Amino acid sequence: MAAATERYLAVDLGAESGRAMAAALDGRRLTLEEVRRFPNGPIRVSVAPAGRAPHEALHWNVLALWREIKAGMADFRSRFGVPASIGIDTWGVDYALLGSDGALLGNPYNYRDPRTNGMLAAAFDRVPKEEIFERTGIQFMPINTLYQLLAAELDGSSALRAASTFVMVPDLFNYWLTGRVACEFTDATTTQAYDPRARRWATDLLDRLGIRSDVFPEIVQPGTALGTLLPLVVGEVGLPATTRVTAVASHDTGSAVAAVPVDPASLPPGETYAYISSGTWSLVGGETPEPVITPEALRFNFTNEGGVGSFRLLKNVMGLWLVQECRRAWRARGDDLTYEQLAGLAAGARPFAALVDPDDAAFLPPGDMPQRFADFCRRTGQAPLHPAEKGQVVRCALESLSLKYRWVVERLEHLLQKRVAVIHVIGGGSQNALLNQLTADACNRPVVAGPAEATALGNVLVQAFAAGRLSSPAEGRDLIRRSFPLHTFEPQAPARWDEAYARFVSLVAA
Repeated sequence: MAAATERYLAVDLGAESGRAMAAALDGRRLTLEEVRRFPNGPIRVSVAPAGRAPHEALHWNVLALWREIKAGMADFRSRFGVPASIGIDTWGVDYALLGSDGALLGNPYNYRDPRTNGMLAAAFDRVPKEEIFERTGIQFMPINTLYQLLAAELDGSSALRAASTFVMVPDLFNYWLTGRVACEFTDATTTQAYDPRARRWATDLLDRLGIRSDVFPEIVQPGTALGTLLPLVVGEVGLPATTRVTAVASHDTGSAVAAVPVDPASLPPGETYAYISSGTWSLVGGETPEPVITPEALRFNFTNEGGVGSFRLLKNVMGLWLVQECRRAWRARGDDLTYEQLAGLAAGARPFAALVDPDDAAFLPPGDMPQRFADFCRRTGQAPLHPAEKGQVVRCALESLSLKYRWVVERLEHLLQKRVAVIHVIGGGSQNALLNQLTADACNRPVVAGPAEATALGNVLVQAFAAGRLSSPAEGRDLIRRSFPLHTFEPQAPARWDEAYARFVSLVAA
């Protein structure tokens, strides 16, 4: 007898858009259908503190996102009935503060807000860099929660002083759904305030940095049943009070990696695979049973983030943010091209006209990205790209990303002491066929692309595992391989790419 079909609701919030996805699982196949999609992005707010110069702040509009989450739940009910479970994942590092009455204290900051400028140096003045890495195993980036909190402390944040509880953004939505306050493991690890060896918050590190450590709640593992819907939510969305909410891998990359369709039996003996979770950011790495906290990992600035039954040894690369910001700049000038049109222009552009380091600090904030590419070229002695040459600028972005992936994969192999035999590209960026081919070429390894909705699928797999419908994460990956088409890109012209890589390495080292 065929297994009964169960439907799950996966809410996946990214830095550019959010979606509510309905997944149907019959035991043999998993299908995914979009229920609702909505935009997301930073909101600029003018701040004029007494006695200080006015400035701009970047925030997330979490109330608008909350409205969309509830609308997605209502849409699911009207089309499919009652979900077996609901799970929410979002981007990492950003947080919210709750007062003693449980109310939200202010709009959560966007990680690109400039308040973290200089915070790495400020932290190292209090605790040596090597010791912070030894305690947390996390890559040093100014966007990390640790430096956001330090900035808030040094700025005398009234919200932080008044706070009773700290939660990450997905935990905030779970709290509003169920009333339960908890931080999910995979997202907690992105803060650089978690000790992966002791499996708890690094409270003594926080104390030494002068950051409040008394506001951090319990940490729960992916697959934890958080509870059922609060009466107010029930009344708004029409779902029964018995509807379950599950803590999934609430960091979106944690969910995406859970859905990597790798087949271990296909790997040569002693070799491994790498993944690229490709979207606004590119997360490039592998999986390990325990964190890799070594001098080499620190030197390469790798990170050890929590996974589903594993740790994700990876490095953050700027990703398709480069193209997104170029598109926004051109659209503001009246040229509104789709990503597909831009990719077509890039495919016809001259190869290797210029290269950039995607992780150069100039590319992190929002702004005029085409002009920043031209400025980088001048600064590094290259013929500058003209900001209006869309195909050439996008080609530069994609080739540079591909070469940065190679740079990361080579260091991943050194840390794992294993050769990477294949690269799996998942997430929205896996639909960019040009980038996939360039990645295969640059890395001289086959690239397997798909599924595009890996984050939502990983979200669902954890829910199904928690419900007893899947026996293991490996069974979930096998289910993904059976259910979704995958596309393989074979490497071409390795000698030409070796020459480009030598140029690129000199730019990264500069």
